[in-house]
Amino acid sequence: MSSAADSLSEPQVLAHTKRRLFPDTDESTTYAVADTQFAKDEWLPGQPVEPAIRERLAPFNHVRIGGGYPDLVGVRTLESDLLAVDRLGDEPPLIAIEAKGMTNSGVDTQRGIVQAYDRLHEANAAYLAAPSAAISETDRTLARELNVGVLGVDATGTVAALEVPRVVGNRTTSEATALRFQASTQGVADASFGLNHPKNYLGYPLAHYATGDTATLLSEYKVVSAVTDARRGAAFLGLIKDGVSAEGVELTSLGEEVIRFAKARYGSVDAALAAFEDWYRSSKRFVDLAPAWGRLARRVVFAYPATELLVTELQTMYEDGITEPSLVDTVEYLHELHPSFTVELFVRGDDGVRREVLTDDGELRPSALADGSVYHSPTVFQLKAMLYHTGILAERGAEPSRLEPLEDSWALREPV
Repeated sequence: MSSAADSLSEPQVLAHTKRRLFPDTDESTTYAVADTQFAKDEWLPGQPVEPAIRERLAPFNHVRIGGGYPDLVGVRTLESDLLAVDRLGDEPPLIAIEAKGMTNSGVDTQRGIVQAYDRLHEANAAYLAAPSAAISETDRTLARELNVGVLGVDATGTVAALEVPRVVGNRTTSEATALRFQASTQGVADASFGLNHPKNYLGYPLAHYATGDTATLLSEYKVVSAVTDARRGAAFLGLIKDGVSAEGVELTSLGEEVIRFAKARYGSVDAALAAFEDWYRSSKRFVDLAPAWGRLARRVVFAYPATELLVTELQTMYEDGITEPSLVDTVEYLHELHPSFTVELFVRGDDGVRREVLTDDGELRPSALADGSVYHSPTVFQLKAMLYHTGILAERGAEPSRLEPLEDSWALREPV
């Protein structure tokens, strides 16, 4: 007879596991996705998935790690009771979880362990998560031999680490990179670019470096009034590190280069800030309005991880005869080559949106892409606007509420 614990379904096991390994916190280097198969309304015939379970598991993506698609994959520095080594170099580990729950034929724990072991070809740590009552000593012995962690889930949702894996170093694939991108300070998962002009972000390190209150200087020189958005965007572009010192903000090497440029061109940072008043509320393309600053902004924007991938593939599309790609064309093309990255960059993480855009197998539903509301505003509006202002794209971005994806052009301004 099955106990209440081993009767847990796979989505229930996975939801409890995600809550334990990836709790709702403000950790800036944490991000996790459940496989798209868990977005469906019914797990097994006659077994509906509760909306609360789907909400806990969201966002969804179909991320290939090793030889398959883990049930849950994410990036986070885990506590010492979950992982034998709590860090790998300067980055938190990439973690893959295979969940097993009760089916008509029982709980296939051994298959889950073997699947988790396969993920270690690319993940830094892998786990089997299953109902506690279904995990045998044989399972635990096999997991120890394969360096797979074992998480026992009971009927109350408590998750216990029965076997703790060692973190391992592995090669980074484009699929793993997509998760690391979202877990970094430059991901677009929650909040990133709130402003659509690169001058607003260039001005922040200048005002931070100058003598005086940063917010006051940004206002006095008419750089930008939305100081919080400018600070956050400067961090996303890699100009500053936020929250790493008692002062709160430190310049990165790229941010210091902005200071050097300003001093070399104007003699002082204050004189450089004064030049920003000439651009106040100008809608002209920045690289045409202020060519030297525009070229500097282009360098900064190109250092953003998503930019090079976008430009490389848009150039390839041009060479393939797609000279005026729409947003839909671009997303469909990129998804063939970089599926996980494309979804994370362009598609909002809401449960309903990912379910609308992706099938259970992680394929795109083309009809859903025609709806502007499914897209990440930081990508299709703010990032695209910056690519326009720096001379990379031919047209500026649009807010999702006004976006016409089939008409929105992503053509390069100067294809080669």
